[in-house]
This record gives sequence, C-alpha cells and structure tokens, in this order.
Amino acid sequence: MRIARALIVVMLLAQIGFSATASNTHPYRKRWRQHTVGKGAVGRVVVGAGVGQIRKTPRKYGGGVSGFGKRVGAGFATNAVSQTVEHGVAAKLHEDLHYHPSNKHGVAPRLGYALKSTVITHNTHTGKARPAAGRIAGHAAAGAFTQGVLAAGSGASTAGLGLAADAGANVVREFVPRRKRGKR
Repeated sequence: MRIARALIVVMLLAQIGFSATASNTHPYRKRWRQHTVGKGAVGRVVVGAGVGQIRKTPRKYGGGVSGFGKRVGAGFATNAVSQTVEHGVAAKLHEDLHYHPSNKHGVAPRLGYALKSTVITHNTHTGKARPAAGRIAGHAAAGAFTQGVLAAGSGASTAGLGLAADAGANVVREFVPRRKRGKR
C-alpha cells in the first residue's frame, strides 16, 4: 500500500511540475512521457520485477503474485522519479538526451564511445561536450527514493545499476545495425 501511495504522489508531482514549467510543445515533454509510462518503460519495469522475483529481492516484498505486484509498483515509482529528475535537469541545462552513434571504426573505439556517452552529453545550443548531469542526477534520485521512501534496497546500488543499464543500452545501440525506415 505504501508503494502505491508513493507512486501516485510521484506521478501527480511530476505532472504538476511539467504542466507548470513546460508547454505541450516542449521537446523534453514527449520523451519524458515515453520513458515514464511508454511501452519500453513498461517492458523494462516488468522485466526488472521478474528478475527481482526470481532473485527474491527485496525479500520484504515476498513471493507470489503479491510480491511481483509490489516489485512492479516499486519499479514504476523508481522509474518515474528517475525520468522526472533526468528530464527536468536536462531541460534546464539544455542537454541532449539522445544517443548518437559514432563515426569511429573498430570495436575498441566504438565501445569506448558508447560507454563514454553514458556520462557525457552535448549542449543543444552550443554542441559542446559536458557531463550528463541530468542522467546522473536522475539515477541518484532513483537510488535515494528506493532507499529512503521504499526502504527496499541500497540507493548506491540502484543508481549504479541504472547507469550500468544505460551503458549497456548504449553499447547495443552502437553495435546493432538499425533497420531502414520505410523498407520491410
């Protein structure tokens, strides 16, 4: 029940915050919504809850359908906090949240680029490289939320696993060929 209340509060605060500071045409708003409650977000949360269910972590959630439901709720709440902070900070600092594949050749340079892109981004106005403050702050906030509000785990491990997952996703984006749009 505590998780459900926390999730509702987070979603309401997020909606109020974005309604007050962003118009419907703000470029970060659609991306935030997709990453918070879109198909990909739902898939990541459910898979994460499934892994937690198999590993029986956190133990306090128990097993069965009830435990899985608690893990899904906690996952959505944590994801909402992470995405809201990440997109809010990135919008204020004009950070580019998209991954841009490299033009490098060879496995090592491309791998290095993909990993570096996890913590380095570019300013949308100047194009200069800068630390990805939004991404790092989002994962730190998710860790603090998990540890403080949900009392479900270590905040540092939540933040670290989130950054590691982003790094893994960047490696996949770098090395998996993209489909051409319009061709089937």
